[in-house]
Amino acid sequence: MKLNRSSFLNTHRDAWVEVNLDNIEHNILEFKKILKSHNKDSKLFAVVKADAYGHGAVMIAPVLLASGVDFLGVSSIDEGLQLRENDINAPILVLGAVPVWSFDRAAQNNISISVFSDEHIEACRQTFEKLKIKPKVHVKIDTGMNRIGVRPDNAVDFIKKLQACDFVELEGIFTHFATAETESYALDQYKKFRSVVDNVDTTGLLIHCCNTAAVVCYDNFKFNMARVGIGIYGLQPDLTEGTVPPDIKPAMSLRGRITNIHTAGSGEGVSYSHTFETQRPVKIATIPIGYADGVFRGLSNKIYGLVNGKKVKQIGNITMDQMMFDITDCDAKEGDIITLLGEDNGAFIGIDEWAKILNTIHYELTCALRVRLPRVYTR
Repeated sequence: MKLNRSSFLNTHRDAWVEVNLDNIEHNILEFKKILKSHNKDSKLFAVVKADAYGHGAVMIAPVLLASGVDFLGVSSIDEGLQLRENDINAPILVLGAVPVWSFDRAAQNNISISVFSDEHIEACRQTFEKLKIKPKVHVKIDTGMNRIGVRPDNAVDFIKKLQACDFVELEGIFTHFATAETESYALDQYKKFRSVVDNVDTTGLLIHCCNTAAVVCYDNFKFNMARVGIGIYGLQPDLTEGTVPPDIKPAMSLRGRITNIHTAGSGEGVSYSHTFETQRPVKIATIPIGYADGVFRGLSNKIYGLVNGKKVKQIGNITMDQMMFDITDCDAKEGDIITLLGEDNGAFIGIDEWAKILNTIHYELTCALRVRLPRVYTR
């Protein structure tokens, strides 16, 4: 199924993810301001992989580009193709490893790929001979992530070998910080990266190493492009101690309408396994959001919602498609909205609260909110 921008606006569910585009624009301008203070010529690379961290890449990308983003980052050829099929013509880089059999598709759609092996160089040669199109590539340097990339001690020779090839277009060189929030580790990776780029001809190349946290923490890591991911969406990265957080605003909310209200008597169990038992008569509201939507079962009996600005407790095990709330002390009726994440009448619930309960990171939770939850875009 081809997803286009209108696909995300048609909803027949009483549950949805809401994305505030004004906040996205605000966040982009904030990071552009930070980058300008470091290097006035630095380009801004926006990471929109994993469907823009659950915010909807097809809808978000035009807003990012209109706000001054220069480059988009995805995790796979398929994610890049989805943007191309929806008329997103900006430069796109696949940050992850690309199978050599898909190099042709990348070249045909003007999607840049990450390379770090002789096999990749050979695949570029074959693509050029077949299509007469030079694949666009960025060399990935593994300075300490130990995931993908050419090691620093081999990187200079690899880059020079690539630059000698007439069948490929080298666009950039980059690395990725494993622990940007820890200055000693980040500095070690930075020095390894510099040891490579300082020993090759970088004329006309995009050099990038800073992620969201590094952009905020290190004004001396100055290259001509920086990659911002989670910060675009208004979620704070882990920062070095004493660093002032950027002025960013969360863009995502999660809401559902009450589909049923009934009263359970004292001593009754709620939901599967009766993990919640009433101690008094309880007025229960049900909304159609469950763990199949990405609200993990481990949050059961531990989270709250907001109804007209008032906190209400989620009760009983979260089921696949539904969950229940205690609204005994709340004036609510069927059709009213319960906000699970976001702002409601001056009250706010952030996804960091869920992350703390589950001992995880907010990245995982925004990405987990499934596509079957419609995305509604607001200003």
